Amino acid sequence: MKVLIAEDDSVSSKILERYMTKWGYEVVITKNGEEAWQAFQDKKINLAILDWMMPEIEGVELCRKIRQEKKEKYLYIILLTSKDRQEDIIEGFNAGADDYITKPFKYLELKARIKTGKRIIELTNKLERLANRDSLTKLWNRRRMLRILEKEIHRSHRENKPVAIIMLDIDNFKKINDTYGHLCGDSVLKEISSRLKKNTRKYDEIGRYGGDELLMILPNCTLSNVKKIAERLRHFVCDRKIKTETGPMSVTISIGAASTETIPDISAEELIKSSDSALYEAKNKGRNCVVTN
Repeated sequence: MKVLIAEDDSVSSKILERYMTKWGYEVVITKNGEEAWQAFQDKKINLAILDWMMPEIEGVELCRKIRQEKKEKYLYIILLTSKDRQEDIIEGFNAGADDYITKPFKYLELKARIKTGKRIIELTNKLERLANRDSLTKLWNRRRMLRILEKEIHRSHRENKPVAIIMLDIDNFKKINDTYGHLCGDSVLKEISSRLKKNTRKYDEIGRYGGDELLMILPNCTLSNVKKIAERLRHFVCDRKIKTETGPMSVTISIGAASTETIPDISAEELIKSSDSALYEAKNKGRNCVVTN
């Protein structure tokens, strides 16, 4: 777990760093509020200890600033302060702090509060996974994918770079379920999801859109590039048989792809409709092919 310490007092900072390192945490040290704010852009930070009184930006103000910025990952914040009046403590919690420690802090109390923070972070992450992951394929679920797409569309408009999407589904999937059973169908869907996941770029996203339909989001991708990627993925799925409970099975997929390159101001909903229309056309062409819009 990565912990950020924002403390302008060098003695206090070194003591905190020594304790955190001893307890097995990765530590990032900053000396003022502005440095801490820049360090928060690192998505890997899980917990922050903020001194209330700091140069540039005070801890309580920094707390408000962090909470105002909508982050996908929750950051657990502990305020470090010599203030112990009830009014100050309430102000800290209202600013968005999760806990506080008064100076001079005690070793065992600090350890216990950090341990509590870690437990809450782990529970929060578990809930996030349950809320955003498809239980069968372990890919992102539809809700999460739509949020990612909205974000990428905004980025596309802002940076004037295209984003492409791929909508695909398994050909004759209903027949597989009806003939071999839903357990076999589940195995096919999981294996295809796994193959696609292993063959995407590290910044691409893939999720289950519904039933046997999968959605992929490819930032900074033109229509010609997405067609090449889609063909490669199609071959990767189709060229090797899938092991199932009833034996090896040949499976094909149909793919519809679209990119903001053709319509720069397109919305997320319109882009999905465009790729869905291309998928429908691919199926009408006889399946096991790629169509772009």
